Amino acid sequence: MGLVLVLAGLARRWWPNHRELSRKIVHIGVGPVLPLAWGLSIPTQWAMPVAIAVTVFAFINHRWRFLPAVEDVERHSYGTVAYGLAITILLALFWPDQAQAACAGVLVMATGDGLAGLIGRAVSSPRWQLLGQTKSAAGTITMGVVSAAVLSLLSWMGPSDPGVAAVIVISLLAVGLEQISPWGIDNLTVPLAVGLSWRWFIT
Repeated sequence: MGLVLVLAGLARRWWPNHRELSRKIVHIGVGPVLPLAWGLSIPTQWAMPVAIAVTVFAFINHRWRFLPAVEDVERHSYGTVAYGLAITILLALFWPDQAQAACAGVLVMATGDGLAGLIGRAVSSPRWQLLGQTKSAAGTITMGVVSAAVLSLLSWMGPSDPGVAAVIVISLLAVGLEQISPWGIDNLTVPLAVGLSWRWFIT
């Protein structure tokens, strides 16, 4: 996490006109934390306090901007707070017995949504407004493709495999919820929906 924050700070310094970039680095960089914790068998009594502390810090930083690289966006968003809250809830629901479901939710949000934001801005494609938020065909396609790839990889890693049809359905659900993103609410709804759907499909 320290390395991610350093990279975000450097990005903000080197590319000051790309204010969203530093936040996306944090957004994407947080993703591997849960799979790493899963691989290291980090217990709930360690994981939960860290997740809660990160969420509280995200709220404080949103209010007072101690680390502006994390919150330097061109719109009013509670996305970082919602992201931390989503991770905390996923840990409470699934860790450690269903860690794969928690990882699914976080990784889809980190990589799918993170890359969708970057590619959607960089690639010229049809755009539309939904609830005050600008969406693009390039970003939406990226969200779907990356989500499906991440979920397929998790299925291959085991121990749970919801199946190809479930991966497609969960990916489409993530794409649909990502479209509804005023105030960064998708950072909460997408991870929770993906994690809960994964758990539902494997029961």
